[in-house]
Amino acid sequence: MGDPRKQRKKYRGPQHPWQKLRIDEEKNILKDYGLKNKKEIWKMYSKLKNFAQQAKHLNAMSSKESEKERPQLLKKLQKIGLLNPNSKLDEVLSLTLKDILERRLQTIVYRKRFSRSIKEARQFITHKHIKIKEQKITSPSYLVKVDEQDKINFADNSPLYDASHPKRLSISGEKIETKTEVKTAVP
Repeated sequence: MGDPRKQRKKYRGPQHPWQKLRIDEEKNILKDYGLKNKKEIWKMYSKLKNFAQQAKHLNAMSSKESEKERPQLLKKLQKIGLLNPNSKLDEVLSLTLKDILERRLQTIVYRKRFSRSIKEARQFITHKHIKIKEQKITSPSYLVKVDEQDKINFADNSPLYDASHPKRLSISGEKIETKTEVKTAVP
């Protein structure tokens, strides 16, 4: 099992570190999804590869145990929102990295227009301004389940909970106008 004080990494980096095409693609993903570093891409990619590896393994086996595990894997991926309810096990192999990145809390907070930018969404989450149901989530990489998606809101004790806060956006996505006085210094 290992020592709990010595955390093991849960991802694998690229096989070849200096491929220009992959590096450029990762830069675009970092910018589009507001990720902190490439390690976050590799973690999501490893999670995706684990799902694909499970699907391949279950397709190859024909035991009672594999018959029981197939619906469990499909149900898990449907709950996360990666697959449709009538999907087959072969569709797990066609999932892409962008599919799983769209299910991250950071991306969903930005897409629901709780923030002006994807990086601001990350900041709101890490500073405990966002809650799902009644629980504050501080991990931007949290994979949001389909039934939790409508329950994302600002935390009750957050200053952003007030609709007149300057950082809040209106429904149309524009900043709510607030009256501020500009004081000029008299020489």
